[in-house]
Amino acid sequence: RVTLMNLILLPHAYLCVVFITSDHTLQYYHTAVSSPDHEMPQYTSVGYVDRIQITRYSSDTGRSVPVAHWMERLEPEYWEEETRNNKQAQEASRRNVKIAMSRYNHTGFHSFQLMYGCELMDDGSTRGYWQYGYDGKDFLALDTERRVYYPITDQAQLSAQKWNSPEQRAGKRAKDYLEKNCIEWLKTYMEYSKKELDRKVRLNPRFTLIVVTMKLHCQVYRFYPRDVDVIWKKNGIDILPEDNRHVLPNSDGTYQLRATAEVTPGDGASYSCHVDHSSLDEPLIIMLGNTFYSHLMLCMAK
Repeated sequence: RVTLMNLILLPHAYLCVVFITSDHTLQYYHTAVSSPDHEMPQYTSVGYVDRIQITRYSSDTGRSVPVAHWMERLEPEYWEEETRNNKQAQEASRRNVKIAMSRYNHTGFHSFQLMYGCELMDDGSTRGYWQYGYDGKDFLALDTERRVYYPITDQAQLSAQKWNSPEQRAGKRAKDYLEKNCIEWLKTYMEYSKKELDRKVRLNPRFTLIVVTMKLHCQVYRFYPRDVDVIWKKNGIDILPEDNRHVLPNSDGTYQLRATAEVTPGDGASYSCHVDHSSLDEPLIIMLGNTFYSHLMLCMAK
Protein backbone atom coordinates (compact mmCIF):
# COMPACT_ATOMS: atom_id res chain seq x y z
CA ARG A 1 0.00 0.00 0.00
CA VAL A 2 1.33 3.41 -1.00
CA THR A 3 0.53 6.50 1.04
CA LEU A 4 0.79 9.94 -0.57
CA MET A 5 3.06 12.09 1.56
CA ASN A 6 3.51 15.21 -0.56
CA LEU A 7 0.73 17.04 -2.40
CA ILE A 8 2.03 20.34 -3.73
CA LEU A 9 -0.52 22.99 -4.70
CA LEU A 10 0.61 24.87 -7.80
CA PRO A 11 -1.15 27.75 -9.60
CA HIS A 12 -2.49 25.57 -12.40
CA ALA A 13 -1.75 21.98 -11.42
CA TYR A 14 -1.34 19.55 -8.61
CA LEU A 15 1.95 17.72 -8.52
CA CYS A 16 2.13 14.46 -6.64
CA VAL A 17 5.54 12.81 -6.63
CA VAL A 18 5.72 9.29 -5.26
CA PHE A 19 9.07 7.65 -4.47
CA ILE A 20 8.92 3.91 -4.61
CA THR A 21 11.18 1.76 -3.45
CA SER A 22 12.31 -10.43 -19.40
CA ASP A 23 12.82 -11.39 -22.34
CA HIS A 24 15.66 -9.97 -24.52
CA THR A 25 15.59 -8.99 -28.20
CA LEU A 26 18.02 -8.10 -30.99
CA GLN A 27 16.45 -6.29 -33.94
CA TYR A 28 17.70 -4.67 -37.14
CA TYR A 29 15.97 -2.30 -39.55
CA HIS A 30 17.38 -1.63 -43.04
CA THR A 31 15.85 1.02 -45.29
CA ALA A 32 16.75 1.81 -48.90
CA VAL A 33 15.20 4.55 -51.02
CA SER A 34 15.19 4.90 -54.77
CA SER A 35 16.68 8.39 -54.69
CA PRO A 36 18.83 10.29 -52.15
CA ASP A 37 17.26 13.61 -53.21
CA HIS A 38 14.95 13.59 -50.21
CA GLU A 39 16.04 14.41 -46.67
CA MET A 40 17.36 10.93 -45.92
CA PRO A 41 20.32 8.79 -46.99
CA GLN A 42 19.86 6.29 -49.80
CA TYR A 43 20.45 3.50 -47.28
CA THR A 44 20.39 3.26 -43.49
CA SER A 45 20.68 0.41 -41.01
CA VAL A 46 20.00 0.57 -37.28
CA GLY A 47 20.26 -2.11 -34.61
CA TYR A 48 18.48 -2.42 -31.26
CA VAL A 49 18.96 -4.53 -28.15
CA ASP A 50 15.91 -4.53 -25.89
CA ARG A 51 14.60 -1.52 -27.87
CA ILE A 52 17.74 0.50 -27.14
CA GLN A 53 19.55 1.57 -30.30
CA ILE A 54 23.06 0.15 -30.40
CA THR A 55 24.37 0.73 -33.95
CA ARG A 56 23.85 2.88 -37.00
CA TYR A 57 25.09 2.75 -40.58
CA SER A 58 24.36 5.33 -43.27
CA SER A 59 25.30 5.47 -46.92
CA ASP A 60 26.21 9.12 -46.30
CA THR A 61 29.07 8.11 -43.99
CA GLY A 62 29.78 4.57 -45.17
CA ARG A 63 30.64 3.47 -41.63
CA SER A 64 28.98 1.42 -38.90
CA VAL A 65 29.22 3.27 -35.61
CA PRO A 66 28.14 2.61 -32.01
CA VAL A 67 25.12 4.45 -30.60
CA ALA A 68 24.84 2.90 -27.14
CA HIS A 69 27.91 3.93 -25.13
CA TRP A 70 28.66 0.36 -24.02
CA MET A 71 29.02 -0.73 -27.67
CA GLU A 72 32.19 1.37 -27.84
CA ARG A 73 33.91 -1.39 -25.87
CA LEU A 74 33.86 -3.73 -28.89
CA GLU A 75 37.12 -4.10 -30.80
CA PRO A 76 37.84 -2.04 -33.96
CA GLU A 77 37.76 -5.27 -35.98
CA TYR A 78 34.10 -5.67 -35.07
CA TRP A 79 33.20 -2.28 -36.57
CA GLU A 80 35.25 -2.98 -39.69
CA GLU A 81 33.32 -6.21 -40.25
CA GLU A 82 29.99 -4.48 -39.54
CA THR A 83 30.89 -1.83 -42.10
CA ARG A 84 31.70 -4.48 -44.73
CA ASN A 85 28.43 -6.31 -44.03
CA ASN A 86 26.41 -3.12 -44.31
CA LYS A 87 28.09 -2.16 -47.58
CA GLN A 88 27.00 -5.53 -48.99
CA ALA A 89 23.49 -5.06 -47.58
CA GLN A 90 23.41 -1.56 -49.05
CA GLU A 91 24.10 -2.91 -52.53
CA ALA A 92 21.50 -5.69 -52.13
CA SER A 93 18.89 -3.20 -50.89
CA ARG A 94 19.64 -0.89 -53.82
CA ARG A 95 18.87 -3.75 -56.20
CA ASN A 96 15.76 -4.79 -54.26
CA VAL A 97 14.15 -1.37 -54.35
CA LYS A 98 14.64 -1.24 -58.13
CA ILE A 99 13.21 -4.75 -58.54
CA ALA A 100 10.17 -3.90 -56.41
CA MET A 101 9.59 -0.70 -58.38
CA SER A 102 9.65 -2.64 -61.65
CA ARG A 103 7.16 -5.18 -60.27
CA TYR A 104 4.75 -2.36 -59.39
CA ASN A 105 5.62 -0.41 -62.55
CA HIS A 106 6.57 2.53 -60.32
CA THR A 107 8.82 5.52 -60.89
CA GLY A 108 9.93 8.32 -58.60
CA PHE A 109 10.64 8.04 -54.88
CA HIS A 110 10.01 4.68 -53.18
CA SER A 111 11.43 2.69 -50.26
CA PHE A 112 12.31 -0.91 -49.50
CA GLN A 113 12.64 -2.15 -45.91
CA LEU A 114 14.07 -5.22 -44.22
CA MET A 115 13.19 -5.99 -40.60
CA TYR A 116 14.57 -8.99 -38.78
CA GLY A 117 15.40 -10.02 -35.26
CA CYS A 118 15.49 -12.69 -32.60
CA GLU A 119 14.22 -13.05 -29.05
CA LEU A 120 15.65 -14.99 -26.13
CA MET A 121 13.01 -15.93 -23.55
CA ASP A 122 13.61 -16.39 -19.84
CA ASP A 123 13.10 -20.15 -20.19
CA GLY A 124 15.88 -20.38 -22.79
CA SER A 125 13.62 -20.77 -25.82
CA THR A 126 14.11 -18.57 -28.88
CA ARG A 127 12.15 -17.22 -31.82
CA GLY A 128 12.78 -14.90 -34.73
CA TYR A 129 11.29 -13.10 -37.71
CA TRP A 130 12.45 -11.84 -41.10
CA GLN A 131 10.21 -9.49 -43.12
CA TYR A 132 10.46 -7.25 -46.16
CA GLY A 133 8.35 -4.20 -46.90
CA TYR A 134 7.82 -1.84 -49.83
CA ASP A 135 6.67 1.73 -49.28
CA GLY A 136 5.83 0.89 -45.68
CA LYS A 137 3.61 -2.08 -46.52
CA ASP A 138 4.26 -5.82 -46.13
CA PHE A 139 5.90 -7.37 -49.18
CA LEU A 140 7.53 -10.70 -48.29
CA ALA A 141 8.03 -12.66 -45.06
CA LEU A 142 9.85 -15.73 -43.80
CA ASP A 143 7.95 -18.79 -42.62
CA THR A 144 10.37 -19.76 -39.87
CA GLU A 145 8.88 -23.24 -39.48
CA ARG A 146 9.11 -24.26 -43.13
CA ARG A 147 12.19 -22.09 -43.79
CA VAL A 148 10.70 -20.58 -46.93
CA TYR A 149 9.59 -17.10 -47.92
CA TYR A 150 5.94 -16.46 -48.71
CA PRO A 151 4.66 -13.53 -50.80
CA ILE A 152 2.26 -11.11 -49.16
CA THR A 153 1.47 -9.30 -52.41
CA ASP A 154 1.15 -10.58 -55.97
CA GLN A 155 4.19 -8.52 -56.91
CA ALA A 156 6.34 -10.52 -54.47
CA GLN A 157 5.58 -13.95 -55.93
CA LEU A 158 8.55 -13.98 -58.32
CA SER A 159 10.93 -13.03 -55.52
CA ALA A 160 9.56 -15.78 -53.28
CA GLN A 161 9.97 -18.39 -56.03
CA LYS A 162 13.54 -17.30 -56.71
CA TRP A 163 14.61 -17.13 -53.06
CA ASN A 164 13.00 -20.50 -52.27
CA SER A 165 14.65 -22.26 -55.21
CA PRO A 166 17.11 -25.11 -54.48
CA GLU A 167 19.89 -22.92 -55.85
CA GLN A 168 19.35 -20.11 -53.31
CA ARG A 169 17.51 -21.56 -50.29
CA ALA A 170 17.50 -18.06 -48.83
CA GLY A 171 14.90 -19.00 -46.24
CA LYS A 172 17.11 -21.69 -44.74
CA ARG A 173 20.06 -19.31 -44.47
CA ALA A 174 17.88 -16.66 -42.80
CA LYS A 175 16.45 -19.20 -40.37
CA ASP A 176 19.92 -20.49 -39.51
CA TYR A 177 21.07 -16.95 -38.79
CA LEU A 178 18.10 -16.25 -36.52
CA GLU A 179 18.58 -19.47 -34.55
CA LYS A 180 22.37 -19.33 -34.24
CA ASN A 181 24.26 -16.13 -35.07
CA CYS A 182 21.51 -13.75 -33.98
CA ILE A 183 21.10 -15.42 -30.59
CA GLU A 184 24.88 -15.63 -30.10
CA TRP A 185 25.30 -11.93 -30.82
CA LEU A 186 22.35 -11.10 -28.58
CA LYS A 187 24.06 -12.92 -25.72
CA THR A 188 27.31 -11.09 -26.48
CA TYR A 189 25.60 -7.68 -26.43
CA MET A 190 23.77 -8.61 -23.24
CA GLU A 191 27.09 -9.37 -21.58
CA TYR A 192 28.58 -6.05 -22.65
CA SER A 193 25.50 -4.17 -21.54
CA LYS A 194 24.66 -6.18 -18.44
CA LYS A 195 24.80 -3.29 -16.00
CA GLU A 196 22.76 -1.13 -18.37
CA LEU A 197 20.04 -3.59 -19.37
CA ASP A 198 19.58 -5.41 -16.07
CA ARG A 199 18.97 -2.23 -14.13
CA LYS A 200 15.55 -1.39 -12.79
CA VAL A 201 15.03 2.36 -12.84
CA ARG A 202 12.64 3.39 -10.11
CA LEU A 203 9.34 4.73 -11.35
CA ASN A 204 8.61 8.38 -10.71
CA PRO A 205 4.90 8.96 -11.42
CA ARG A 206 3.79 12.58 -11.75
CA PHE A 207 0.10 13.49 -11.54
CA THR A 208 -1.18 16.80 -12.78
CA LEU A 209 -4.68 18.23 -13.14
CA ILE A 210 -5.21 20.87 -15.78
CA VAL A 211 -8.24 22.71 -14.43
CA VAL A 212 -9.20 24.44 -17.66
CA THR A 213 -9.61 21.23 -19.63
CA MET A 214 -10.67 19.08 -16.67
CA LYS A 215 -8.26 16.28 -17.43
CA LEU A 216 -5.97 14.18 -15.29
CA HIS A 217 -2.53 13.25 -16.56
CA CYS A 218 -0.78 10.27 -15.01
CA GLN A 219 2.81 10.67 -16.15
CA VAL A 220 5.35 7.94 -15.46
CA TYR A 221 8.87 9.00 -16.31
CA ARG A 222 12.43 7.66 -16.20
CA PHE A 223 11.63 3.94 -15.96
CA TYR A 224 13.35 0.86 -17.37
CA PRO A 225 12.67 -1.72 -18.83
CA ARG A 226 10.17 -0.41 -21.37
CA ASP A 227 7.11 -2.57 -20.61
CA VAL A 228 4.70 -0.78 -18.26
CA ASP A 229 0.95 -0.68 -17.59
CA VAL A 230 -0.66 2.65 -16.67
CA ILE A 231 -4.45 2.65 -16.27
CA TRP A 232 -6.91 5.25 -14.97
CA LYS A 233 -9.95 4.00 -13.07
CA LYS A 234 -13.17 5.72 -11.96
CA ASN A 235 -14.83 4.01 -9.00
CA GLY A 236 -12.67 0.98 -9.75
CA ILE A 237 -13.70 0.75 -13.42
CA ASP A 238 -11.19 1.27 -16.23
CA ILE A 239 -11.47 4.57 -18.08
CA LEU A 240 -10.78 4.39 -21.78
CA PRO A 241 -7.64 6.44 -22.47
CA GLU A 242 -7.98 9.62 -24.49
CA ASP A 243 -4.77 8.89 -26.42
CA ASN A 244 -2.83 5.80 -27.40
CA ARG A 245 -0.51 6.10 -24.39
CA HIS A 246 2.67 5.80 -26.43
CA VAL A 247 5.83 4.91 -24.54
CA LEU A 248 8.47 7.49 -25.44
CA PRO A 249 12.25 7.15 -25.06
CA ASN A 250 14.39 9.46 -22.92
CA SER A 251 17.91 10.48 -23.87
CA ASP A 252 19.41 8.41 -21.02
CA GLY A 253 17.93 5.11 -22.26
CA THR A 254 14.93 5.17 -19.91
CA TYR A 255 11.30 5.71 -20.95
CA GLN A 256 8.27 7.84 -20.12
CA LEU A 257 4.53 7.53 -20.61
CA ARG A 258 1.49 9.74 -19.96
CA ALA A 259 -2.08 8.48 -19.65
CA THR A 260 -4.94 11.01 -19.69
CA ALA A 261 -8.45 10.76 -18.25
CA GLU A 262 -11.46 13.09 -18.28
CA VAL A 263 -12.53 14.39 -14.86
CA THR A 264 -15.99 15.35 -13.63
CA PRO A 265 -15.54 17.38 -10.41
CA GLY A 266 -18.32 17.10 -7.88
CA ASP A 267 -19.72 13.80 -9.12
CA GLY A 268 -18.57 12.02 -5.97
CA ALA A 269 -16.48 9.56 -7.94
CA SER A 270 -13.10 8.26 -6.86
CA TYR A 271 -10.31 8.39 -9.44
CA SER A 272 -7.17 6.26 -9.29
CA CYS A 273 -4.12 5.68 -11.44
CA HIS A 274 -2.75 2.12 -11.48
CA VAL A 275 0.89 1.56 -12.45
CA ASP A 276 2.51 -1.85 -12.88
CA HIS A 277 6.21 -2.24 -13.72
CA SER A 278 8.94 -4.80 -13.11
CA SER A 279 10.79 -2.35 -10.84
CA LEU A 280 7.86 -2.47 -8.41
CA ASP A 281 7.38 -5.06 -5.70
CA GLU A 282 3.64 -4.70 -6.29
CA PRO A 283 1.44 -2.52 -8.52
CA LEU A 284 1.29 1.16 -7.53
CA ILE A 285 -2.17 2.65 -6.95
CA ILE A 286 -2.67 6.39 -6.50
CA MET A 287 -6.11 7.38 -5.21
CA LEU A 288 -7.64 10.84 -5.70
CA GLY A 289 -10.69 11.34 -3.52
CA ASN A 290 -12.26 14.06 -1.36
CA THR A 291 -8.95 15.84 -0.72
CA PHE A 292 -8.46 16.10 -4.45
CA TYR A 293 -11.87 17.70 -4.91
CA SER A 294 -11.35 20.23 -2.13
CA HIS A 295 -8.10 21.37 -3.74
CA LEU A 296 -9.79 21.48 -7.14
CA MET A 297 -12.68 23.65 -5.96
CA LEU A 298 -10.22 25.94 -4.18
CA CYS A 299 -8.25 26.35 -7.39
CA MET A 300 -11.40 26.99 -9.47
CA ALA A 301 -12.57 29.61 -6.99
CA LYS A 302 -9.39 31.69 -7.44
